[in-house]
Amino acid sequence: MLEFVENAGHYTEVVERLIAGAKSRLDIATATVKALTILHGKRGESIVDYLARRAKNGLAVRILHSGVPSEWFLKKAKTAKLASINNFSMRRCPRVHQKTILADGRLLYLGSANLTGAGIGAKSKNRRNFEAGIITDNHIIIDRVDSLFELIWCGDMCAGCARKSVCAVPLERLK
Repeated sequence: MLEFVENAGHYTEVVERLIAGAKSRLDIATATVKALTILHGKRGESIVDYLARRAKNGLAVRILHSGVPSEWFLKKAKTAKLASINNFSMRRCPRVHQKTILADGRLLYLGSANLTGAGIGAKSKNRRNFEAGIITDNHIIIDRVDSLFELIWCGDMCAGCARKSVCAVPLERLK
């Protein structure tokens, strides 16, 4: 299966289908982490509170990102005590620019949208970014994306990286 996703379709397909549909593991790679709202009918929940709740209920959540999360995200993370949740972790690598979301190792989003309201969130059509991507269950593509995520996450890419001088905490030191 290979499905094209564009613009506002990102909320329905990526948030409601992949993120909400993940049962055991959710790996997110994004350049930018900002405010994002998950809708429950007419009520909204921040992505931070949503992922914290899901992690507390057993979902393993990992976010690999390049920039410092927005002030909003950091405040929400502190209030939700994300750092103390065993199933939730974030790592920063200044070279990450990929935008991927892998749910349970079985369904993958690969595209242009960051983990932001304007990228995949519930923004109005007049406030959204123009985004394009695909959702697939193709195991060859999933395995390649999963392997790249793991290489970065575990710090295996750090040895040959020429940007260590701007890296807050080189990932190879986490081993």
